[in-house]
Amino acid sequence: MENQKDKMSKTEYAREFIRSRIVDGTYGPGYRIVIDQIAKQLKLSIIPVREAIRQLEADGLIQYKRYSGAIVSKINEKEYLETLSVLAVLEGYATALSSRLITVEAINKLEYFNTGMNEALFNFEFEQFGELNNKFHTLIYENCGNSYLKKEIKQIWQRMDRVRKSGFTFVPQRIRESVKEHDLIIKMMKNHEDFSKIEEYARQHKLNMVSAFQSRKTKIE
Repeated sequence: MENQKDKMSKTEYAREFIRSRIVDGTYGPGYRIVIDQIAKQLKLSIIPVREAIRQLEADGLIQYKRYSGAIVSKINEKEYLETLSVLAVLEGYATALSSRLITVEAINKLEYFNTGMNEALFNFEFEQFGELNNKFHTLIYENCGNSYLKKEIKQIWQRMDRVRKSGFTFVPQRIRESVKEHDLIIKMMKNHEDFSKIEEYARQHKLNMVSAFQSRKTKIE
C-alpha cells in the first residue's frame, strides 16, 4: 500500500482507493463517504481526500446530499443507457482509427481475449467474462492514436464499471452474441476493411447492448 502511495499523488491515491471500493461494491449506492474516516485509514490529511471526492463527483460516482454529505450515487438506468450510447459513438470511431494502426501482435491478443471470453461464458464465469471484455475494448482504443479520445473513453468506462459489476446490465443472450461480434470486428481489422464500415459496425456492437437491455426491461414489465 505504501509503494502505491509513493507512485502517485495523495489525491490520486485517495481517489483510486475510494473509486475501487465503489466499483467492487464495498461502498454501495447511498453509502455515506466519511472524509475523516478515510483520511485516517489512508494516513492522509483531509485535503487530498476532499479533492478526490470532488473528482469522483465530477465522474458521477459520488453526489452531495443535503444533511448527508457525500454519498455514492445511485444507479440511474436512463443515464446509463444514454452514456452507453455516447460510448458507442466514441468506440466506433476509435475502433476505425485503430484498424489503421494496430499491430499483428495486438490482433493476436484480441483473439486470445475473445477466446477466453467464450470459455468463460461456457463455464458461467461471468466476472471473468467482464474482465476480458474490458481488456478487449481497452486494447482497441489504446491503439487508436488519439490521446484525447482515449481519455474520454477511459473516463466513461470507469463511470460504468460499478453498474456492470452490480449485474445491472446482465443480459445472458446479449453476451453470447457479443463474442460473435468481436470475431467479426477482429476479422474486419485484419482485412483492413473500409474505415466507415468498421466504425459503423463497432458502433452498432455497443448499441446492440442498449437494445438488448431495453428489450429485457420490456419483457420484465
